[in-house]
Amino acid sequence: MTTTLSIPLNIFFFHQIQTTPTSSNFQQPQTVTFSRRKTTLKTACSGSQENPQQHQKKQKKKKEFNTNDTDSDGEKGYDPVGFLVKRGISHKAFAQFLRERHKALKDLKDEILKRHMNFKIMASGFELLGMHRHPEHRVDYMEWAPGARYCAITADFNDWSATENCAREHYFGHDDYGYWFIILEDKLREGEEPDELYFQQYNYVDDYDKGDSGVTVEELFKKANDEYWQPGEDRYLKNHFEVPAKLYEQMFGPNGPQTIEELGDIPDAETRYKEWAAKNGPSPYAVIDEGKNYDIFNVKVDPEWHERIRALKPPIAYWLETRKGRKAWLKKYMPGIPHGSKYRVYFNTPNGPLERVPAWATYVQPELDGRQAYAIHWEPPPEDAYKWKNKSPKVPKSLRIYEAHIGISGSEPKISSFNDFTDKVLPYIKKAGYNAIQLIGVVEHKDYFTVGYRVTNFYATSSRYGTPDDFKRLVDEAHGLGLLVFMEIVHSYAAADEMVGLSLFDGSNDCFFHSGKRGQHKFWGTRMFKYGDLDVLHFLLSNLSWWIEEYQIDGYQFHSLSSMIYTHNGFASFTGDLEEYSNQYVDREALLYLIMANEILHVLYPNIVTIAEDATYYPGLCEPTSQGGLGFDYYVNLSAPEMWSTFLETVPDHEWSMTKIVNTLVSKKENADKMLLYAENHNQSISGRRSFAEILFGEVDEHSENYKESLLRGSSLHKMIRLITLTIGGRAYMNFMGNEFGHPKSVEFPTSSNDFSYSLANRQWDLLEKDGIHRDLFTFDKDMMKLDEKERVLSRVFPIFHHVNDSSMVISYVRGPLLFIFNFHPTESYDSYAVGVEEAGEYQLILNTDEIKYAGQGILKEDQYFQRTISRRVDGHRNCIEVQLPSRTAQVYKLKRILRI
Repeated sequence: MTTTLSIPLNIFFFHQIQTTPTSSNFQQPQTVTFSRRKTTLKTACSGSQENPQQHQKKQKKKKEFNTNDTDSDGEKGYDPVGFLVKRGISHKAFAQFLRERHKALKDLKDEILKRHMNFKIMASGFELLGMHRHPEHRVDYMEWAPGARYCAITADFNDWSATENCAREHYFGHDDYGYWFIILEDKLREGEEPDELYFQQYNYVDDYDKGDSGVTVEELFKKANDEYWQPGEDRYLKNHFEVPAKLYEQMFGPNGPQTIEELGDIPDAETRYKEWAAKNGPSPYAVIDEGKNYDIFNVKVDPEWHERIRALKPPIAYWLETRKGRKAWLKKYMPGIPHGSKYRVYFNTPNGPLERVPAWATYVQPELDGRQAYAIHWEPPPEDAYKWKNKSPKVPKSLRIYEAHIGISGSEPKISSFNDFTDKVLPYIKKAGYNAIQLIGVVEHKDYFTVGYRVTNFYATSSRYGTPDDFKRLVDEAHGLGLLVFMEIVHSYAAADEMVGLSLFDGSNDCFFHSGKRGQHKFWGTRMFKYGDLDVLHFLLSNLSWWIEEYQIDGYQFHSLSSMIYTHNGFASFTGDLEEYSNQYVDREALLYLIMANEILHVLYPNIVTIAEDATYYPGLCEPTSQGGLGFDYYVNLSAPEMWSTFLETVPDHEWSMTKIVNTLVSKKENADKMLLYAENHNQSISGRRSFAEILFGEVDEHSENYKESLLRGSSLHKMIRLITLTIGGRAYMNFMGNEFGHPKSVEFPTSSNDFSYSLANRQWDLLEKDGIHRDLFTFDKDMMKLDEKERVLSRVFPIFHHVNDSSMVISYVRGPLLFIFNFHPTESYDSYAVGVEEAGEYQLILNTDEIKYAGQGILKEDQYFQRTISRRVDGHRNCIEVQLPSRTAQVYKLKRILRI
């Protein structure tokens, strides 16, 4: 088993004296050097067959992971300020910061490789830490708690004893890095005898239904030795005492001492060997330590024998034949920790004893109704464990993401489950035309009302929604429908809970988090990770790999990066000066973690998608790490929903600025293809605010005189806001569950302020079953998704803006063969509005927000759906089309036929 910890090993070599070969059958021995080399991530990751071109591409991408690179080699293709040069940005202080950050990154990687063999192992701690079934009829438990003095497992199977299952000294119970190791032996059933082999192994998952082969261990070992050794080579294996007896006779003669008292003082092995070598010459089989610290040894052997042995394959097949199946294990043993057992970890610390939910627990029952929290051992029988059916879909060129929260996804006033979401919501998302889902609040958290942002157990799915296998089924079914599955990951802070969370985990204040003020979020009371600590990095990077390996997650949105990047947690004024991104308030260690996370994820999982949520738009968010960036695939434009919310709530309709709309939605042109846009996400619906539909329709009285006018205004703006947000920006768009059909109420989680009511913690799906505005808005949203699917809007080149008029409140832009026209004016309709186009030809109206089926007025008739260009210069273009533009409507035209004039 590969270990993620670098544990000093005491290695002893015994000099074996054999008869020196004669010169007739002995060639000059060669020297073979064995060194403790650093293994590259390339070797660890490349297990599949691939053609030479694919191999060359991957080799190029993984070059920075080669742990043997020299300084000159490792710097090939790296430019710490590359993206600044590309963008033509000159800022001496920020450029210096990037160079220093790059040097710190190299130093960090060197430190990591002193502890871990490669970066894959660094990001695979879940393979060793936590509870793991070992083939030798036992369960191994490992935990990191450097501040503890004693560690034990307390559980229902040992009556919550703090002494029965504890870390044992001298049995790798505790190492210098603060890792604790506990073995939970399976118990022999009554009447059963212990295994004949002390290393007897059992298959629990693979070949679990295999029975005993009927071949005895002696027969297997004989077959292995006969295949591996040539006649005579196994002489000393069969006669273990022959060599020691001859050596003893050679040293002391035939009548040597027979007791320890008679033996007297014996020189050490090195002294004896030197004396022997002085008389007989150096032995070709001597193993000589050259003075290095267990890393380099020179071994001299017969070259022919050496080559023959190297060509042999170890008789592993015979060794595996000694393994027995699960049935044999169940017949002989009872599990040391049965499936479904409840357990906690017990520590004795300088501040006294304490119990915690293990940090690497994969299934946790948080504190509920006054009951203490505990971890649940999840090890279902292999015949009952979930079996994957579908592979992840390919990542599309454009992402249409449907953001959802499992708990509020049902229509009833209760917490919905993974299975409910799988059976009812996933088919709806597919029908609605989205190609990815993003789940929030999936990771275990103590308080439901926190929406899942105050994470307590980073490796566990929330038990309030179901079991780990239920979540696997959700992901699997989504993949079967062609939907990618993203998670919002919260590594920017953690819950401050102690019993169930990581705060004061081992009794010390600086285990996972900074101590003092820096360890506390400035406003939210959460704990801030210590990103410079290698063991904390080990925990967080492994957590990213865990969700991909265990649950086949396709991507992450990294939540609230500004909370971790700055020591002021992003609560400061930003003017855009680059000095603000490199001053004393920037947490360089957090930036190094994000770089490491993106590098490791994109090398280990080439199809992974990473999204950055950063309100400060840190420079280089989506630039390659080799060019000084952080390496994200997309960044979220957080300004867009704030602008729309402000317009709807505080700005009169006739004062809306078209220039501000375009500038906000386009944000930074140089990174537009990396931008993820949404009109409103869960923040507008959950965080104590009002959704757009609530603003637009919430105060509409159906008995008032202006009811129809208010309804038309609300539905028109609802459609236009979504259409321009989808089509104007980058290659990704996101919508929160229910907003596509104008969900009339925002979400209110059960708290003491509402007597813990679930009445608003759901979605009113029944609105789609009735004729009315909500069904019409859903129809429009579905056709809008079809527009992108059919016309590839998001994946096309960036829009060309040629008409942004604040007076007429009209915006027009071209994206490929598509022409988009928006009239935001609340009262002015235009019978013949001229918009410039470059290509002369015929344009067909393919989407009109004013159609009756979309809750519009249907002003345009079918004979107006085709427009032919007029040869007149408008908006700097040689041609134009004149269209009828009713107020608060948008139209999408497609160039169907080009006319050569």
